[in-house]
Formats: sequence, structure tokens, C-alpha cells
Amino acid sequence: MATNQETVFREHPCFGACKNRKGRIHLPVAPGCNIECRFCDRRINEDAQVPGNTSKVIKPEEACGYIRKALEFVPDLTTVGIAGPGDTLATPFALDTFRLVKKEFPNLIRCMSTNGLLLNDKADEVIDVGIDTLTVTVNAVDPEIEAMINARIFYHGKTYTGVEAAEILIHNQLEGIRKVAKSGTLVKVNTVLCPGINDNHIEDVAATVREAGAIIYNIIPLIPQNGFKDIPAPTPKSLAIAQEQAGVFINVFKHCAHCRADAVGVPGVYDVGSQIYMDRIRVKETFSHG
Repeated sequence: MATNQETVFREHPCFGACKNRKGRIHLPVAPGCNIECRFCDRRINEDAQVPGNTSKVIKPEEACGYIRKALEFVPDLTTVGIAGPGDTLATPFALDTFRLVKKEFPNLIRCMSTNGLLLNDKADEVIDVGIDTLTVTVNAVDPEIEAMINARIFYHGKTYTGVEAAEILIHNQLEGIRKVAKSGTLVKVNTVLCPGINDNHIEDVAATVREAGAIIYNIIPLIPQNGFKDIPAPTPKSLAIAQEQAGVFINVFKHCAHCRADAVGVPGVYDVGSQIYMDRIRVKETFSHG
């Protein structure tokens, strides 16, 4: 049985009024991905504050050990998340990890992010595992626009490109959101704001995902890199305009910290992920919070 949404808003560090007090750990157990976004640049490193980056990839059976270690340094840790470094549904590792976490730490909120390509296929499994909060990245609901953002998808053993790939991805995202939201799971949608590509499409995305069952919407400013390295990042004004447009249709989340796949700590306050995953014991003295 998933945690009720009232508890999520009270205890999850990315929701509600607790964001500067509650902690989370991201478990980097999902290395592979099944879509190729033009802005994505997944790397193994210790420094870049970029989604999809991690200092290492761990195995599901190692996850609970890292949670126990994190609890020593983040006493107000309430949430276990898996957000990569690849897609959580592209391999079985994320759901296998959550099953282990549920047994040992049943009171921790289970939070997962996905690109949604396999969400329609695996919605029942996501619900059965007991995911409390699910984030789906939906960058467009118009296949022509999505095709400009996503180069290709890998689906059921085949590679698709262009509008055909976009149609498959968008259909699976929205149908998956509908299925998971009906179970009572809190669904958040992320959209990467790409100037000149989807910045005039935000209202359509927000309205569509709200109709599908999402209740929170997060607009993430593009980080110019990889295939989009020459596209400028959105200005604060353009981000604010997009948030205002989306807010007509859905509750807008405004304190995204561009968290890494191995983040540990209180978002936007302190992070000890690299130190914990790289076994640097000095972290306890530097970052302990009483």
C-alpha cells in the first residue's frame, strides 16, 4: 500500500513546506537508457551538478547498506529515490531495489523518476512495488516538437526515430500516467524548457498531463550540452513566464535543484552523495546535522 499523499507532502523534501529540513538519498542503480534526448549527457563523475551524473553505479543488493550509511549523516532522511543515471524502467534494477528497500525501510517514502517509455507496459508493476511518488519527464505532447528533442527510442527490440518515435513515447507516457495516478500514487511531471523548441508549448503539456492525472509540474531549465550545447539556457524571466502559464492548469513546483543520480542530503542545503558513495568517512565530521 503506497504512502498517502498527505504524508508525502509533509515528509518528502521536494514537496510542501519541509524542503529545507528533510533529506533524501538517490540510489544510482539504473545505468541503461532507452531513449536518446539531445540534451542528455550522462557521465560518471564526482563534481557536475547535473541530472544523470553519478560517482558510481551500485547494485540493488548494495542499496540498503548505503541507506544505512546515509542515515548516520542525514538523520532527517525520509525519502529513497531512484533517478538514474539511466532510465529506471529500462532495466529491472530500480524495481528490484525498491522491493529490497520496502522490506528493510518500510517507512521511507519511495520515489522514482522515469522517461515513461515503458511506463504503460510496467504500470502495474510500479503500483505493486509501492512507489509513493513517480516523476515522468514529458517534454512535449506534440510529436513534431518531441521529435526535435528526442533523437530516437529503443522499444521492444526496435529502434524508432522522428515523429514515429515521438508518437510511441508520448502515448506510453500519458497512458502510463493515467494508470499510475488512478492507484493513488502522486505523479509529478518534469519538462525540460528548451528555448525555441518547446517554450511555446508549455501550456499544452501542463493541461494534458493534468488531465492524465499528474498533480505537480516541474519546469527544468535546459542545461546547454550534448546536442543542445549551442541552445542558450532559458532566462529567469522566460522560466517565470512558463511557470505562470503552466500554473493555470496544474500546481507548479519551483525549487528544483538539478539533483544528481547519487544525491544524498537536503536538496539545495547540503549534499554528501559523492562522499558517501566513495567511502570518505570524513563526511561525518563535516556534514553531520543534529
